[in-house]
Amino acid sequence: MSIERFGVGPRMSMAVAHGQTVYLAGHVASNPKGTSVTEQTRDILAQIEARLVEAGSDKSKILSANIWLTDMATFAEMNAVWDAWVVKGHTPARATVKADLATPDYKVEIMVTAAR
Repeated sequence: MSIERFGVGPRMSMAVAHGQTVYLAGHVASNPKGTSVTEQTRDILAQIEARLVEAGSDKSKILSANIWLTDMATFAEMNAVWDAWVVKGHTPARATVKADLATPDYKVEIMVTAAR
């Protein structure tokens, strides 16, 4: 079975497909400085959707999601965006935890695995 890589960089690929499974790297907001959890979550989910399409999948095929928040007080704010975006009846297994992210400007990071 071949391995396909998308958005290949020197440290990591943004997505890797093997067989009928697509693994996305953790995605953060493109321009996080001064943006809210709502804005960052919208940006991240748009990036994820584009990566899935590039790899031959879509958001209805997400199998699992890991979400990291820097402040659990923003859980409901992030969920409001997530709930409007996720395909009803196709919700993935999901975990959300509090964590420090790479820079204080990042408030949310999301990583998904999907079927093709």
